[in-house]
Amino acid sequence: MNQVKILSINVSKPIQVQFHNQEVSTGIFKTPVHKSLFLSWLNFEGDGQGDLVHHGGKEKAVCVYPFEHYPYWENELKKKLEYGAFGENLTTQGLLETDVCIGDIFELDNAIVQVSQPRQPCYKLSVKYGKPELPLKVQKSGYTGFYCRVLKEGMVSNSAGFTKIYSHTNAITVSFANQIMHREKGNIEGIKKILEVEELSLNWRKTFLKRLKGDEVDSRERLTGNK
Repeated sequence: MNQVKILSINVSKPIQVQFHNQEVSTGIFKTPVHKSLFLSWLNFEGDGQGDLVHHGGKEKAVCVYPFEHYPYWENELKKKLEYGAFGENLTTQGLLETDVCIGDIFELDNAIVQVSQPRQPCYKLSVKYGKPELPLKVQKSGYTGFYCRVLKEGMVSNSAGFTKIYSHTNAITVSFANQIMHREKGNIEGIKKILEVEELSLNWRKTFLKRLKGDEVDSRERLTGNK
């Protein structure tokens, strides 16, 4: 049993902000909560997403980000970062993208969650930090964090830990999935290996299936906010 430390549970409701001379809705400004929260099929109590196309939903109910990456980004951004800095619900310690696999299952206090896909950084990071290049930097770094779906609803406290109760047999790490999605787009063997994991999120499955047909999903809107 591998227990991971939860340093912070972070939530926020969407707010309206100005970006590129237009108003956008975002839930990226998450702040720590120092009490137990109910985790439903869709999200933590008190949490919400401004863009339900790219965020939220049952397969992206919980966003997890490793605290180990904070020093790197503090150096890049030249500022001290607080928990929830990347819009994550859980800031964790002891579990990196190279360790966790698609389909792994974790006990989260009274709830149970399953890793569904890597987190894909979007332009809302630019909204928060005023750095247009940041989403692509996060994507290229591989320091993306990951999403989980909820298998069992329940109350969650940050003192409970994040305990692995099942390791997926295919052992496709979040790091490997990122590599194939963003850096080795022509790696057909890698794509097929990832598609063998039934627990992969529907969105990532659709993207990889399109790629096998020779179609590439345009990521510019996600990264820049420009349609």
